Amino acid sequence: MTYKHLKPLLLAASVTFALAACGKQEQAAAPAPAKSSSAPAAAATTASTAKSASVFDAGELDSSINACQDFNGFVNAKWIGANPIPQDRTSWGAFNQLAEKSLDTQHDIADAAAKNAAQAKPGSIEQKIGYLYQAGMDEDAINKLGDDPIKPKLEKIDTLKTPSDVAKYITDSYAQGDKQVFDFGSGADFKDAKIQIGFANQSGLGLPTPDYYTDAKYADLRDAYKAYIAKSLALTGVSDADAKKQADEVLAFETKLAQSSLSPTQLRNLDNEYHFVTVAQADKITPHFNWNDFFKAQGLTIDKGFSLSQPKFFAEFDKLLATAPISQWQAYLRFHTIDDASPYLSTAFQDNRFDFYGKTLSGQPEQKARWKRVLGAVNGSMGEALGQLYVAKEFTPEAKQRAQELVTNVREALKNRIEHLDWMSDATKQKAIDKWNKFLPKIGYPDHWRSWDGLDVKQGDYYGDVMAAAKFNYDWDIGHIGKPTDRTEWGMTPQTVNAYYDPSTNTINFPAAILQPPFFYANGDDAINYGGIGAVIGHESSHGFDDQGSQFDGDGNKADWWTAQDTTQFKARTGKLVDQFNGYAPLKDKPDLHVNGQLTLGENIADLGGLNVSYDALQDALKKNPAEAQQKIDGYTQDQRFFLSWARVWRENIREKQAELYLNIDPHAPASLRAIGAPSNMPAFAEAFQCKAGDAMVRDGDKQVKIW
Repeated sequence: MTYKHLKPLLLAASVTFALAACGKQEQAAAPAPAKSSSAPAAAATTASTAKSASVFDAGELDSSINACQDFNGFVNAKWIGANPIPQDRTSWGAFNQLAEKSLDTQHDIADAAAKNAAQAKPGSIEQKIGYLYQAGMDEDAINKLGDDPIKPKLEKIDTLKTPSDVAKYITDSYAQGDKQVFDFGSGADFKDAKIQIGFANQSGLGLPTPDYYTDAKYADLRDAYKAYIAKSLALTGVSDADAKKQADEVLAFETKLAQSSLSPTQLRNLDNEYHFVTVAQADKITPHFNWNDFFKAQGLTIDKGFSLSQPKFFAEFDKLLATAPISQWQAYLRFHTIDDASPYLSTAFQDNRFDFYGKTLSGQPEQKARWKRVLGAVNGSMGEALGQLYVAKEFTPEAKQRAQELVTNVREALKNRIEHLDWMSDATKQKAIDKWNKFLPKIGYPDHWRSWDGLDVKQGDYYGDVMAAAKFNYDWDIGHIGKPTDRTEWGMTPQTVNAYYDPSTNTINFPAAILQPPFFYANGDDAINYGGIGAVIGHESSHGFDDQGSQFDGDGNKADWWTAQDTTQFKARTGKLVDQFNGYAPLKDKPDLHVNGQLTLGENIADLGGLNVSYDALQDALKKNPAEAQQKIDGYTQDQRFFLSWARVWRENIREKQAELYLNIDPHAPASLRAIGAPSNMPAFAEAFQCKAGDAMVRDGDKQVKIW
């Protein structure tokens, strides 16, 4: 669905300024013990532990770095130094490597589907994926078309003469799955999560956040954006002089939208994400945009109302309908039509878009190979269908069963933590346990696959196929409005290396692609698995009780189930975590740029809670196997291997431009800080590595953060 209050482990790949994909890991060096307080002296690996030793190469550890001073460096510095970022990437790390593995599998599937499409069962997902991928890979045919695929839309924009024409154009475009200016889709009602309603949300900007339009430090980026707009227009035959003039108009238009748009931090306030109105009330906010007409064109009947989530934005949108010159609206709509279509048009359009969003904004030197870009379109158009083929090829019942065991054990540890909190009242604990009881874990893939009947994918029509899928998916999405919420649906595809929690359905979701090394080893030792996928499970479960998740009850309704005293305690404790991350300045060349502790609070709570919970689950597992509890592998204890596994997950090289961009838009802290942020608050870490008070990895006294 379009609107989902999902809490992913990583930044969602659907963001325009997306996570990069991936490449190959180099072989690690021979094992070497850590120094002094970093770890005990190495011991020989016994026969009983040899099998487990392969899942973590201690030779990757940097014995010249004290684990108690820089745990991320101790675990990851050697790997980072030996693994430069590929030229077609903005970052490179454990997630990227696993995503590359998933991408290679998807490539095999799509390539085979394309070769066999003509012989495949008519209307099957294999045939549709095959035709779509085949069309996208036919670069010569796409280049010959130039901008022909979007000429009908551009010609329609040229005919607009009045504000009513503009409003109708936006409405009609939406009915074709072509979203303009704002976003609209379905989601669970905050006050009655069993029912799906419509959500209209702010959108329409080409730069990452509202600050990019007004802050002096982004002046050069604004100039580059204008140049990108002008070149985009020129590629469709607009004269250079007119293209520059229209680019000025587009930036001015978006600046007005930006001034009434909320920042990423403000959007984390749930009061800014839900504003229920009747259709009549919505029309009063936007008197020049008729919502009845809009809904009728979408084939919708809205009974009680919908969420006009950011009223200030929509009031500005309406004001621009009434006051902005039609020529300015035309320039804005013309550019965004080109921009949206560019990934599916000729090489000139693709290169132009990459030059701005890839090179200038994110610092990526080279564009991804065409097959990866086309696979991105396949995932965007038919992601779950591709996932159905991926699961059949990659995900075994044994892996699902082992993952289920870990989920059960980590969830039990979370319940135990809640029950024994020393700062929460029994009344609130009872409500928290009620929510815990209603958790729905989902592992690997959906129990019921989506139907793709009705999606018409034609041979040799790349842009047309992508647009047909956009309409098909939009209709499927808004078709939920007015219907019961289906907790079994997924908001991520099985081939996605990520995981998420959805508070509106109270579900924790673990796609098949993340249930692999280095997160999960079917035959790995408990310490490695609990430090990897166990902490991921704990992370997503803890999202149910982060600063946002804690505002939803077990049924997915936004409801206050806390006593006033417990709320005060919770905010005091989470405030310490805000302060901790506000203090981090991760960019060496820009020490004035800090992490936004408020923007990243939910993820930081989930990291801290998840790691604590998974550590508890490991201790429970080791109690059942005392012999394993005393084993050392490559000289490292079970507790040490647990934390080593956690830090390894967050190894990452990242380009500075991308890192700066993420500081502005990403609700997750930089990976290097996630490796150390949670462990530094845990006495178990200090004990495991014999750290002392005053060490950088030891936060004690008032600085230590204890929440879940």
